[in-house]
Amino acid sequence: MLCMLQGVGPSIAISFSVYETLRSYWHSQRPNDSTVAVSLACGSLSGIASSTATFPLDLVRRRMQLEGAAGRARVYNTGLLGTFRHIIRAEGLRGLYRGIMPEYYKVVPSVGIVFMTYETLKKLLSHWPINS
Repeated sequence: MLCMLQGVGPSIAISFSVYETLRSYWHSQRPNDSTVAVSLACGSLSGIASSTATFPLDLVRRRMQLEGAAGRARVYNTGLLGTFRHIIRAEGLRGLYRGIMPEYYKVVPSVGIVFMTYETLKKLLSHWPINS
């Protein structure tokens, strides 16, 4: 699973920790619930948590990458912290989350499906004998 998600940075750590916490809590409260449904729900929620936590960094990265593209004037020539300050001054704290809804639309099903597949394959493969 880590190979599929390489290069995503801190979001994978947040996703895994939130997923495992939610899944453990869910199973402690309702141990008979379907593993597939639980992993899909907990994976979707972990995607929301990781996107919410890392979106401002992704927004700043994208803005800095686009700076100067297509003849745009250099606005963020002050580095990472300067770009954060500029966005907050110009757009307020809400500016750091501008465009997060499309991110949620993408992340909720995809991360939920990834964790559901992970749990399903883990369960299936754990029953196969290992030849030594």
